[in-house]
Amino acid sequence: MTIELRHLRCFLAIAEAGSVTRAAAGLHLTQPAVSRTLRRLETELGTRLVDRSTHHLELTEAGRAFRTKAAAAVAAFDDAVDAGRLRPWPLRLGHAWSAFGAYTTPLLLAWGRAHPETPLEFLRIDDRTAGLARGAVDVALLRGEVRAPGLVTEVILTEPRLAAVPAGDPLAARAELTLADLAARPVALNTVAGSTTLDLWPPDRRPTATVTVANNDDWLAAISARRAVGVTTSATAVMHQHPDVVYVPLTDAPELPLSLAWRDGPSHPAIPELVALAHQVSLRAD
Repeated sequence: MTIELRHLRCFLAIAEAGSVTRAAAGLHLTQPAVSRTLRRLETELGTRLVDRSTHHLELTEAGRAFRTKAAAAVAAFDDAVDAGRLRPWPLRLGHAWSAFGAYTTPLLLAWGRAHPETPLEFLRIDDRTAGLARGAVDVALLRGEVRAPGLVTEVILTEPRLAAVPAGDPLAARAELTLADLAARPVALNTVAGSTTLDLWPPDRRPTATVTVANNDDWLAAISARRAVGVTTSATAVMHQHPDVVYVPLTDAPELPLSLAWRDGPSHPAIPELVALAHQVSLRAD
């Protein structure tokens, strides 16, 4: 792990509040998240910064010395940022899989033409909010219902669902498939950031076997190795073509909404422009 500014800010908040719980509230994070950040910082430094043996949290001798250095480092960083506000401020756009599908390149090109002063960075992050909830990105492309609290969302478009089946499987030769056609085979489910669950099938016709994966790469590997079939959207067929995977339209699966989401509160000032441009790009492509 590399120590980052957020680790220093987290430690300073703990030192100031005298409590992990109060520090978490001030940082708008969960208490477990703040505790993990502190443990990782201590591990990286190779020393204990906080004495947890008493009811009242106290800094160790090393913690008190590090507090002075951390405060100086944060102050220096803040001064540098304040002096350099004219430099580009990237807009970080997260996604867990398949980005913006066929519109990914048109969006990047259109953004570069319209907003050359603000770089747009696409970041793949394998979690339910594509890094948005933990502050790794400013805005995220999320598929399906967005249930994370504290987020603002806007649906950009809906994507038709497809079946993903191994090349050579009899299903791959079909022009279209239904959910019932897939139910007799194991289904690959991305339980970390995927949009497919067994609830997609009627209760009395659900697949009896599943293969659990943690990301889109493992999902593709399971299908190409003939361990499972899958359900995805048209974006995956564009972004993740594979010689051993065939995508077939699903006639009875509802389309999946694709939304842009951002945190409810102070955020990157270019987010409204990104939302507007995403709508424009998708409409022009249609």
